[in-house]
Amino acid sequence: MVNHPDVKNLVKILIGAAWIDGRIQPEERQYLREIAHSKGLSADPEIKPWLYELVQVKPDQCYQWVREYLGDRPSLEQCQDLIESISGLIYSDGEVATEEAKLLTRIQDLAKNSDHNQTIYTSLLRKIQKLYRRWVDVQN
Repeated sequence: MVNHPDVKNLVKILIGAAWIDGRIQPEERQYLREIAHSKGLSADPEIKPWLYELVQVKPDQCYQWVREYLGDRPSLEQCQDLIESISGLIYSDGEVATEEAKLLTRIQDLAKNSDHNQTIYTSLLRKIQKLYRRWVDVQN
């Protein structure tokens, strides 16, 4: 069994992404079961009801898991990795539903915002460093 919470959360997101259009396609079902098995989560009591379609995952729950997984300030790399993981599932059935495309778009938007915020943060940090250096120069 996997102890790393990010792996478990990623599997939950993948299950949610499969459910986001209201039903799991046979190819998605197979993909999910293979992923869960390879990660040692196929018998996990939290994952099992969703994995074996005993309980449906609502879109809001999937988006909540995405927010929890990425946190408040996701990096561009985190967003890209998540998009890549979800894309593997989504493209497994050869069809991209509107809801699935919306999920990927939302994560891409988070990545853009994250990249923009990082640029602002870096710029601000440089200005602070410059002010500090001036202050140190004045003190000497």
